[in-house]
Amino acid sequence: MNKRTPLIAGNWKMYKGCRQAVETAKTLLELASEVKDVDIMIAPSFTSLYLVGNILKNSNIKLGAQNICYQKEGAFTGEISTSMLLSCGCRYVIVGHSERREIFKEIDENINKKINAVINSGLIPVLCVGETEDQRDAGDTFKILDKQMELGLKDFFAEDLKNLVIAYEPVWAIGTGKTATDEQAQESHKFIREKIEAQFGKSLAETIRILYGGSVKPANIKQIMNMPDIDGALVGGASLDATTFSEVIKYK
Repeated sequence: MNKRTPLIAGNWKMYKGCRQAVETAKTLLELASEVKDVDIMIAPSFTSLYLVGNILKNSNIKLGAQNICYQKEGAFTGEISTSMLLSCGCRYVIVGHSERREIFKEIDENINKKINAVINSGLIPVLCVGETEDQRDAGDTFKILDKQMELGLKDFFAEDLKNLVIAYEPVWAIGTGKTATDEQAQESHKFIREKIEAQFGKSLAETIRILYGGSVKPANIKQIMNMPDIDGALVGGASLDATTFSEVIKYK
């Protein structure tokens, strides 16, 4: 029986100035403050982290960041470190999102370094993996997932990854309105869990949380969460509106 606590995470991407972010966070806190048995995270833009962090302090909603630099500090213009995120109140960090991979050409080796930096800081990494539409059409879904996980988690031990979260996001379903079928989502999540078991053992495989990301909304969250290997969702567009996101959070 699945006893993993679900995690519903909102990725605000490059939306909302400081005022909008604060207003949305306040409204979400009002709507979701009584939610039990579901972990909640929102990831605003860097400019809003400190302000939103103050609003969420001591609440049931945790703060996340959308990216990270693997260096501790130094002459790395435009980057942000784990210590900076911790000073804003962050608990989670999204690593290797498909938009970082596709648009900004992040490679698995650097994603591995980022996960290492996040783990060493005490923050929780949310590792994103997933295939493009061309890769799925070519029958390469599992091959791509295998490579992303193999390289992204290289040189780690099970003990290092006890807090790791994985988000499976079929790139063709992000922001497109398309959603993987229940069967497609489940087979990929099952593959990821089996890969974790083969690489790190059964104990970690049974406890690690694997989220689904890709046009998640109130209308489909319940059926997504009914799948045995899906432990939550990484939500994009539907997380930008506090009322809509609260409906996703309250899927039960």
